[in-house]
Amino acid sequence: MQLFYVPNISGGEFILDETESKHAVRVLRLQKGSRVQVVNGTGGFYEAEITDVNQKKCRLSIIKSQLEFGKKDFHLHIAIAPTKNNDRFEWFLEKATEIGIDEITPLITSHSERKTVNPERLEKILVSAMKQSLKAYLPKLNELTSFKELITNNKTDINFIAYCDEIQKTHLKDLATKGTNTLILIGPEGDFSPDEVKLAIENGYQVVSLGESRLRTETAGIVACHIVNLANE
Repeated sequence: MQLFYVPNISGGEFILDETESKHAVRVLRLQKGSRVQVVNGTGGFYEAEITDVNQKKCRLSIIKSQLEFGKKDFHLHIAIAPTKNNDRFEWFLEKATEIGIDEITPLITSHSERKTVNPERLEKILVSAMKQSLKAYLPKLNELTSFKELITNNKTDINFIAYCDEIQKTHLKDLATKGTNTLILIGPEGDFSPDEVKLAIENGYQVVSLGESRLRTETAGIVACHIVNLANE
């Protein structure tokens, strides 16, 4: 059964936007009476029937609904420096969504290679990954944020900063705690600067390792995402 994304569903009927309507009618050639699945990005998972076939405003009627579908008892927020190669950053967004992530902040650091992002494109990637992995919650994508701003304004329960330099640190797998709100900072290819690490520690962040290998930024993000999800199984 095909899966569509429609935010802000209320009542027993709703309309697909033009993009989703064209996909349903022109690509999938769905007809009146065809049944589909729909998610709203905030936990709603619906089975619906097409009542009006329209390439711009395809109308559907809800048959069955389930709220808080796949709801978790923890919150994972990863703040990560966008990579110079934009495809690699988009790959991180896609795979992290499939694994399970709740919030993402593109991070500007001292050694950042990219200081601009296209939020509209990134949002589309998140939506596509949410649908592909049959999830009902769309990860929150925050604005591009400076390291200092994030550090000083963050209110998360447990905070980690992944760092490659030779300082004493514990592996994330030994510190990830089940059922908690967790923020993990992932730096650029040049890593965080010593001053940034010092500032993070002064603000209550724990320096962690992600293993002995030196990982690319997007790989480090995925490893961190996977470790926290495993800790919560």
